Amino acid sequence: MLNAQEKSTLIIGTTAHIGNGEVIRDAAIGFRNGKIDLVTAIDYRLDTTKYEVIIRLNGQHSYPGFISPNNVLGLVEIDAVRATRDANEVGNITPQVRSLVAYNTDSKIIPTVRSNGVLIVQSTPQGGRISGTSSIFNLDGWNWEDAVLKMDDAIHINWPSVYNRKWENGTITYKENKEFENQVNELVTFFKNAEAYTKSDFILETNLRFEAMRPVFTGDKKVFIHANNAKELSSAIYFIREQKVKSPVLVGAYDALLVADLLVDYKIPVVLRRVHELPLREDDAVDLPYQLPALLAEKGVKFCLQNDGSMQAMGTRNLPFYAGTAAAHGLDREEALKSISLHAAQILGIDQQVGSLEPGKRATLFVSEGDALDMRTNQLSAAFVSGKMIDLGSHQRDLYERYMKKYGLEPN
Repeated sequence: MLNAQEKSTLIIGTTAHIGNGEVIRDAAIGFRNGKIDLVTAIDYRLDTTKYEVIIRLNGQHSYPGFISPNNVLGLVEIDAVRATRDANEVGNITPQVRSLVAYNTDSKIIPTVRSNGVLIVQSTPQGGRISGTSSIFNLDGWNWEDAVLKMDDAIHINWPSVYNRKWENGTITYKENKEFENQVNELVTFFKNAEAYTKSDFILETNLRFEAMRPVFTGDKKVFIHANNAKELSSAIYFIREQKVKSPVLVGAYDALLVADLLVDYKIPVVLRRVHELPLREDDAVDLPYQLPALLAEKGVKFCLQNDGSMQAMGTRNLPFYAGTAAAHGLDREEALKSISLHAAQILGIDQQVGSLEPGKRATLFVSEGDALDMRTNQLSAAFVSGKMIDLGSHQRDLYERYMKKYGLEPN
């Protein structure tokens, strides 16, 4: 494998934020063959001779690689250039469309994103009613075969909207979607037909759409349902219950607080909307998006954070700062860290491999000079994907250093 770790490595002296709520000060983190084999507080019994490379980063902070779900990173390079957008396929119901083979490891956005500690992404198709099937990638590798962490992890459903939004005379207007029930019934019919197909002992003609649904009915492929309005969320939860969806996740979920009891009762996790945004309704508190993570945590809803909306790929570099904003508005700081590490891994179904600094898991982690959730101190000094140290340079960093030198200044 091209990305294999070559030498066993020991990082000494950092404050280790494990990702599960635990913090170890003055820690030692060891890894070999791509996996963590030691996480402990430093004491006199620590045998450093077992490791070939020793990195001393006293006073700095270690974190598990941050995870970005529901992202077009690797599928979109320049939003304004159609030829570089490969996230939206033709068709309305296309679960057979796979982001796996479309993922571009040479994207110039990837180095910029990982320079802030985001090392894993769920590359997700968009558009239509059922957009397609996502896959999860490490942000390192020569090609998608090198980078893939989990193939075909979930299908993505864009739940019908109760209201249609559109601009009229410079303002946003909402009109009732009179086709809402028909559009929901279309999904119900598709699921029933797909399930009948997968249970059939004799198939006359292969149906690619139904074949892509087989793992959904066994629970091996998750179902991510994108919805925001309370009625949409309630309708989606009812659909999950009636269709006996084994591994559901709600994405967006702006009104999750209004259906929190249902989410807890049915154990449905949420990939929450972008924290850095204005409220969707003019009568909501202006800081509701900032407070929502803390409010959901109080209710016992499991959630993780994402970067959705415009500039989705490039904006992924701000993911740690969304967690920092949530922490500044009531969420415990280590719980905020979980929302982009362990909880994200659990919701994506990759927590046995990544998401926390624990022995046996992949050595996908980074070290920051300061608090990684604070944009003022998130300055990475080292990062590793499956134990391999990665380059933290980017074209933006190159331009910064170029023009600092032009004016006779020293880069930070």
